[in-house]
Amino acid sequence: MTILIDDPRWPAHDRLWAHLVSDSDLEELHEFAAANGIPRRGFDLDHYDVPEESHARLIAAGAVHVDGHELVRRLIASGLRVTARERRGAR
Repeated sequence: MTILIDDPRWPAHDRLWAHLVSDSDLEELHEFAAANGIPRRGFDLDHYDVPEESHARLIAAGAVHVDGHELVRRLIASGLRVTARERRGAR
């Protein structure tokens, strides 16, 4: 079980954001996020959006830095990926 984080390159709310995911278990992801001060409101069905200023701290806490393509590949392989179609239906 691994927590993964990509590069903070997604702009919103005047800052850049990264994605934080688990490669196997959402409960593991929620526990890691809570232990590191990431609010539950940052969870978006299969990942947390985390601000750029938290990036280095989350890596120091054990998240493994990967590029965006690797993050998505591992999320799909885990079976946890929520597709765009599923995402639209969940809202």
